[in-house]
Amino acid sequence: MSGPHAPVMLAEVLDALAPKAGETIIDGTFGAGGYSRGILETGASVIGFDRDPTVMAFAKPLIDGGRFRLINDRFSTLAGHLGEASVDGVVFDLGVSSMQLDQAQRGFSFMRDGPLDMRMGDAGRTAADIVNAYEGGDLVRLLRLYGEEPNARRMVGAIVRRRAQQPFTRTLDLAAVIEARVGGRKGAKTHPATRTFQALRIAVNDELGEVGAGLIAAEKALKPGGRLVVVTFHSLEDRMVKTFFTERGGNLPSGSRHAPPVAQGAAPSFEVSMRKAVTASEAETATNPRARSAKLRAGTRSPASAWSQTR
Repeated sequence: MSGPHAPVMLAEVLDALAPKAGETIIDGTFGAGGYSRGILETGASVIGFDRDPTVMAFAKPLIDGGRFRLINDRFSTLAGHLGEASVDGVVFDLGVSSMQLDQAQRGFSFMRDGPLDMRMGDAGRTAADIVNAYEGGDLVRLLRLYGEEPNARRMVGAIVRRRAQQPFTRTLDLAAVIEARVGGRKGAKTHPATRTFQALRIAVNDELGEVGAGLIAAEKALKPGGRLVVVTFHSLEDRMVKTFFTERGGNLPSGSRHAPPVAQGAAPSFEVSMRKAVTASEAETATNPRARSAKLRAGTRSPASAWSQTR
């Protein structure tokens, strides 16, 4: 495993999270531990969550310090792990980590040859399972919904024809078939397989379901005055987070099929002073390409009860 990567928008996250000595903060997406290390430096304690079992190499030095513990589970389960306890802050850095992208054997990237896997954990279906088994129409819907891919039908046609002859098992194989069908990258900023790989990754890991459940879990876990900070990297995630804070701040009803459901007439459970997402500085985007698409949104837990989640 490669060394720790630079955490995206660390200064902005710490400013919004405002951790203090003696407080307890949940880092819901531990990864290589960048946020956790920054929080620990303020004197606060950290409970880290990550479904990826390989992150223990980064967690071990922090555990030895006495104010950190890691739970190898999805962040949507955080409220269950806390029981009746509450915390002062929760931070989520959504999507795939740079560390995972850099590991060819994880199969997240079309820039490196590896097994067509894409699992953030170590169980469940893989991207190859979806590509080789889904009906053509279901694959088209998946690419359009999760990847917002305008060429979904053309891509899926090529995928279905090829898999009938030989199943897909490798990342570069799938990327090559997509590129051959829709054309090269002449003048394009991104590889033609970018949206397809995003869609498959989201489906494999149920990322949007996890985001919705994680926001609800954080709402339950935060004490009044606790801060929730979320960094997103694509429009689907950001739309969900924006809708969540808008609703919980006492404004608009839900407009997303993936967003946590609305409790009619409930008192606002968050105070949201941040009306616009914060983006990374020019200096950071110049040195860390992943920060270019990052958006930070935050809110402060009000004294009101967590909303009911009945539909």
